[in-house]
Amino acid sequence: MSVPPQIIALIPARDEAATVAATVRALRGLVAQVVVIDDASTDATASLALGAGATVLRIPRHAGKGSAIEGGLLRLPPHQGVWLFADADLGASAAGLAALLPPVLEGRTDMTVAAFPLQAGGGLGSVRRFSAAGIRILSGFDAAQPLSGQRALSAACLAAVRPLAGGFGMETAMTIDATRAGMRIAEVPVPGLTHRATGRGFKGFSHRGKEGLHIARALGIRAVRPR
Repeated sequence: MSVPPQIIALIPARDEAATVAATVRALRGLVAQVVVIDDASTDATASLALGAGATVLRIPRHAGKGSAIEGGLLRLPPHQGVWLFADADLGASAAGLAALLPPVLEGRTDMTVAAFPLQAGGGLGSVRRFSAAGIRILSGFDAAQPLSGQRALSAACLAAVRPLAGGFGMETAMTIDATRAGMRIAEVPVPGLTHRATGRGFKGFSHRGKEGLHIARALGIRAVRPR
């Protein structure tokens, strides 16, 4: 199967040995190159990604999601095509991200964001609502899926949102920065797309607390930054 040569997929990964290979294999059917940015994993994430056909850029010290991707971009050669961001825990369902590509490839929009179907085991939605409210206040964009890390971007759109915000504030900041730069954003439903739910136990609430702090930092920076 031939794939468009102008698409590169980026997958940030930390200790994702259980799913990274399946995610890479699914994306290899869609794009010319899959790059896994291994954020100081302590398991076999890097070797499994390599075995599945990805280029692996390893970060020796844990940087967090946004900083890991930014660091990876700094090490990659310039690319004027389309970038596809995907999380490592999608597994085989990552093939559904094909739906994000045509609107950007055809120039109908500058960034597409995958909308997940309803999935059991998630949180209460407070972090999502916080992010969406911040995006709306600071940019006017009404985001239904503000936390989705599954995004296709044109080269111009990626340039407009860099440097990427650190940690889990990356997606919220990307939407604000892209909207302020006049970029067109479309949220695209992707049936069958699944990822690992954080759950409602201590670990899940701890993760969402960290996510909320990162988002608050990204929003605070943009609240004082000239539009």
